[in-house]
Amino acid sequence: MRNRNQRYKVILLDDYTTKLLSLCCKMTDLLAEGITVVENVYKNREPVPHMKAIYFITPTKKSVDGLIDDFISKSSSRYKAAYVYFTDTCPDNLFNKIKSSCARSIRRCKEISISFFPYESQVFTLNVPDAFYCCYSPTLENSKDKDAVMEAMAEQIVTLCATLEENPGVRCKSTPSDNASRLAQLVEKKLENYYKTDEQSQIKAKTHSQLIIIDRGFDPVSTVLHELTFQAMAYDLLPIENETYKYKADGKDKEAILEEDDELWVKIRHKHIADVIEYVFELMSSIVSLQLTLSGLAHLMKKMPQYRKEITRQVVHLNIAEDCMSKFKANIERLCKTEQDLALGTDAEGQKVKDTMRVLLPVLLNKSHDSYDKIRAILLYIFSTNGTTEENLDKLIQNVQIESDSDMIRNWEYLHVPITNSSAVQQQKQPRRDRSSEETFQLSRWTPLIKDVMEDAIENKLDSKEWPYCSQCPPTWNGSGIVSARQKPKGSYQDERRSNARLIIFVIGGITYSEMRSAYEVSQTYKSCEVIVGSTHILTPRRLLDEVKSLNKPKDTVCIKDE
Repeated sequence: MRNRNQRYKVILLDDYTTKLLSLCCKMTDLLAEGITVVENVYKNREPVPHMKAIYFITPTKKSVDGLIDDFISKSSSRYKAAYVYFTDTCPDNLFNKIKSSCARSIRRCKEISISFFPYESQVFTLNVPDAFYCCYSPTLENSKDKDAVMEAMAEQIVTLCATLEENPGVRCKSTPSDNASRLAQLVEKKLENYYKTDEQSQIKAKTHSQLIIIDRGFDPVSTVLHELTFQAMAYDLLPIENETYKYKADGKDKEAILEEDDELWVKIRHKHIADVIEYVFELMSSIVSLQLTLSGLAHLMKKMPQYRKEITRQVVHLNIAEDCMSKFKANIERLCKTEQDLALGTDAEGQKVKDTMRVLLPVLLNKSHDSYDKIRAILLYIFSTNGTTEENLDKLIQNVQIESDSDMIRNWEYLHVPITNSSAVQQQKQPRRDRSSEETFQLSRWTPLIKDVMEDAIENKLDSKEWPYCSQCPPTWNGSGIVSARQKPKGSYQDERRSNARLIIFVIGGITYSEMRSAYEVSQTYKSCEVIVGSTHILTPRRLLDEVKSLNKPKDTVCIKDE
C-alpha cells in the first residue's frame, strides 16, 4: 500500500494555471496520470508529507511565495518533494529566492513556455481583457502600464510560438496605429532571444510560418454586425457565460458547456442558423424513426448511455437554435438587412446604396430596438461613410436619446477609426477580394476583413510595404521560390511548405466569433496551411461597446502580471 501511495501525486495550481489546465484536460485525465489531489497554491493546506507535489504555476512573486511556504523547513514540509513547472521564464530574482529557500526539496524545475489559453483547436487567447484599455485608452498612452502590458503580451505570444515549435516571420499592418508595429517588434526581439537561449543553445532559423499582428481598429464592421452563424449568433443574443448555456428540459433547470469535446457543437457552430435547425431536426428525426422498429429499439437498448448522451446534446443545440431564432424573429431580422446594406454599400441585388441615412432611419425610429442595437447601426452608418460631420453625429445622438452612451460611438477614434470629418484620424478603405461567385444568405453577405488577409497571406499577395516584416531577413514565404544552397532543392522545399506551413494571426484588443470562423474556413480551403487566430480575449458586440465606452475614463488598476 505504501508503494502505491508514493505513485500518486498532488498538483498545485495558481489562478492562471487553474483556468489554463481546465481548458486542456479533465479530472479523469489527471487521475490517469496518477494525480489524485488538485490544490490552490495560494491557500493554506493540510500537509501530505508522503506525497510528491507537482507545481504548475506562473513565475510571479505570489505563486513562488506559495511554493516556498510549503518547504520552509525539512521537518514541516507539506510534501515529500516538489516538481516545479513554470508557464514561462522565471525572473532571476525569483529563481534565486527559490534556490536560497527550498532548493533541497525540489527535484525538478523547468520553464515549459505555455502562458496562453487554447480556447479552441485553432483559436487561442492571452486572457488579458484589460489590454484593450491599456493599448487604446488615451489616459495610458506612453505610460509604464502600457509598456508592461505590451511586454507581457509579447512574452505570451512567444510561448505560443515555442509550443508550436515555430520561429515565424513577424509582420504587422503598418498603419494607422503603432500598437501593432510596437508589439510585432517586441515579439520579434523576444523570439530571437528565446531561440538563442533554448535547451540546445542553438539559433533556430525562421520556419515557413508567418505571424501577423493587427490592431482591433483594422476591421470595426465585423465587431458590431449581427452574425447569423450559430456560435456567433448564440454568444451575441443569449446570456452565455463561461461557455455555459442554461436551459429548461423536462421542467428542470439545466446547464450545458459549449466545448471542444462536444462533437456536435464543433460540427455545427460555424453553420448558418437556418442550416443548424434543419440539421439538428434531421438528427432527432432519424433517432425517432429508429425507435419505430423492434430491431432499432434493441440496438438502442444496447447502446443506451451513448444514445442518451447524443439525444441530450441534440436537445441542447436545438434549444440554443430556437432561443436564437425567437430573438431573431422578434427584432434582429429587421436589423440584418440594414446592417448588411450599410456594411457592404450595396443591397442584396448588388445595387449601390445611394442614401445611407435613408437606410439607417427606420432602425432609429423603431421603438422595439434597444439602444445597443441602434448604436451598432449608427456605427455601421459612420463606418460606411468613413466618418460623419460633428453636427450630424450630435443630431443622431440626441434624436435616439443615447447621450449617456455616446462614448460608445465617439471613442472609436482612439482605435484610429474615423468618426467625424474633423478628426485627425484618416483611414483608407481596404480593398476587398471579389466574392461575388460565393454562395451566401442575403442577410449574411459580409465577410470579415481578416479572411481577406488570411487568403492574401497564403497566396503571397500581401504588400510588403503595407504589411512589413520586422526581421531583416523575411522567411521563405516571400513567394519568390528562391532558397539558399544550404536549404533543400526547390521541389522538396515547396512540398514541405505545403505540408508544414502555419499562418498565425493575432488581433490586439479582442477577436470576434466570425473572425474565429474564418480561420477554420480558410484552413479548409487551403489545406496546405493551418490558420491559427488569437487575441487578448474573445469579443461580443455588447462587451466591446462597453469597453470602448470606458476608454476615456480613468482606471485605478490595470491588469498586468505580478512582479
